[in-house]
Amino acid sequence: MPTIAFKAPWSRQLLIITTLCSALLLGLPFFLASKAPSFPSTLYSIAIALPPAILILSAAFAIRGYAVKDKNLLILRPGWKTKIPLDGLTEAAADPDAMQGSIRIFGNAGLFGYIGLFQNQKLGRYRAFATDQQKSVVLRFPAQTIVITPDKPEQAADILRQHS
Repeated sequence: MPTIAFKAPWSRQLLIITTLCSALLLGLPFFLASKAPSFPSTLYSIAIALPPAILILSAAFAIRGYAVKDKNLLILRPGWKTKIPLDGLTEAAADPDAMQGSIRIFGNAGLFGYIGLFQNQKLGRYRAFATDQQKSVVLRFPAQTIVITPDKPEQAADILRQHS
């Protein structure tokens, strides 16, 4: 069975958040280093190293795209993949309003993506692997709900239903 791939376009909001946060996370260490005492404490050194570490870690979890292969959904990351078996998929539907009113429970809400565990009234608790909330596709399984945001939501939902 061939692999079917989709891009993960970034929304304007994600682009702005990522740009501003990246500038802050890169600029803060330079500012702190310029004000550092002659013999900085361990805590001060950690404060200088932590922002770039956060940026690098967040970039490692960025969503590059999605693929459907052998009854699995693959979340494509920089250099690795998250595999989600499609066994038990009960629904796959495009819904541009799916993530509205969401609260982040654990994860990243805007630096290279909306990735992690979220909750809202419409979906309840769900996992998101998203880059453009307007392109949301909701995947419902008996034990969990997942939201992805491929470049062609309707087509992705159709293909995911066929491969479940």
